[in-house]
Amino acid sequence: MKKKAKTAVKSGKTVDPRVVAIGEKLKKLRIKKGYPAYDYFAFEHDISRVLYWRMEKGTNFTIGSFLKVLRAHDMSMKEFFKDIR
Repeated sequence: MKKKAKTAVKSGKTVDPRVVAIGEKLKKLRIKKGYPAYDYFAFEHDISRVLYWRMEKGTNFTIGSFLKVLRAHDMSMKEFFKDIR
């Protein structure tokens, strides 16, 4: 039987920690690419700044938005998720 992922509370809302981990990884990737601020990265890759900010903060997002961000990082889903559990 699989264990359920533990939830975290963020800004008074229950959040799946895997979503938070995705956001943290996106932020690390952005900074590694040389973008100190999320809005510059989003603007240069034609991604809504508000959407990208929300993704980095670990809020819910669509798979389509996520795939667009992965394209901006030139990364496959397999590569992105290799160290996220």
